[in-house]
Amino acid sequence: MLSRLFGRPVRPPRAAILPPGTRLWAIGDIHGRSDLLAELHTMIRADALANPAARRVIVYLGDYVDRGLDTRGVVDAILGPHDDGFERVCLKGNHEGLMLAFLDDHAAAPNWFYNGGLATLASYGVTPRTEAAAMRAAYDVQQSLRAALPPAHLAFYRSLALHHVEGDYLFVHAGVRPGGDLASQDPFDLMWIRDEFLAARGDHGHVVVHGHSINPEAVDAGNRIGIDTGAYFSGVLTCLVLQDDSRALLQTGKGP
Repeated sequence: MLSRLFGRPVRPPRAAILPPGTRLWAIGDIHGRSDLLAELHTMIRADALANPAARRVIVYLGDYVDRGLDTRGVVDAILGPHDDGFERVCLKGNHEGLMLAFLDDHAAAPNWFYNGGLATLASYGVTPRTEAAAMRAAYDVQQSLRAALPPAHLAFYRSLALHHVEGDYLFVHAGVRPGGDLASQDPFDLMWIRDEFLAARGDHGHVVVHGHSINPEAVDAGNRIGIDTGAYFSGVLTCLVLQDDSRALLQTGKGP
């Protein structure tokens, strides 16, 4: 169902507009929930049929991996093949950063495993019995994952963008460092920032659409719109729908 309801605004929404003829769907953190992504893709296709536009864009805000059970299925769904006329923009989340760090250096295992990496390993058929066992055999686990990853998946993870701009909107995974322009932003902040960004009340030059910070409802705070509704445990995967100066939501049903 298409809804115009957001969590209570922190301040009145900032005026923002997309380029003429563009309808855009931005999808929050998926975290291995391929079932919810399939449901949301169906909703997006129906919305696109009901609202024709010359240009149709889906922006995925990152965190495809970890915690949920089917990271592999999520990436398969995004990679296609597709002949549906949608442009797809895929951003990098902090969890993809953790996974890539582990693939490059097995010493990064604790950070990734602690943050849900074992679920991603299992989705690719790498199944240490416990987190402790995985830690003890981090190098072997790394080598097993390197062997198990389809080349297209590895290329996908390594190709992810850090940000995307459409009209007056900036799409990133986590947020931006207040007070700096886009060119000066640290990639770490774009994937990880939280408190300083969430508390900021100033204009960022764009309305920033982001995930990363979980809320029970999508939040329109005027200078930013947060759409991470904790899909991996809540069952609510949220999509922000933008066209011209309008904003709406598509969401999967509540419950795991």
